[in-house]
Amino acid sequence: MRTKNALKKAHKNRARSGLHGVMHAVSVHGMSVLDGRSAPMRAVSKWKESLLVDLGGAANVSTQQMVLVDLAARQKLFVDHVDSWLVQQESLVNKRKRAILPILRERMALADSLARLMTQLGLQRVPKPVQDLRSYIADYDKQKEKSDGDVA
Repeated sequence: MRTKNALKKAHKNRARSGLHGVMHAVSVHGMSVLDGRSAPMRAVSKWKESLLVDLGGAANVSTQQMVLVDLAARQKLFVDHVDSWLVQQESLVNKRKRAILPILRERMALADSLARLMTQLGLQRVPKPVQDLRSYIADYDKQKEKSDGDVA
């Protein structure tokens, strides 16, 4: 049987992914609690922007879709966090127990949740609405007249 000090040392040396801390902070305070200057947050923000473009632009996304986009961004952040931790590990198998690390199962659940959110948002790229030619020419002529009137 291990002594109290030996147990503390064993827990201290155990590798931790930090996933639960990040998930708790984000669930309590939202994405704003994370430093937007960090590389993971910049990557997730860029991914979220490109996702909005794929959905036809932020102006064409409904409130419900925006909620799903925000949830997908969180899930992506969590999956990326776990992936970076897993890559740093020597092995994904606990040799003593002869089993995969539990965090790997959690990662798979997170990835599955992200895939379901993406399916709900739709897998097809939505084009932005395009102005018809006649109204475009009329707007162009108005702009041209306006700029010519400012010069004179």
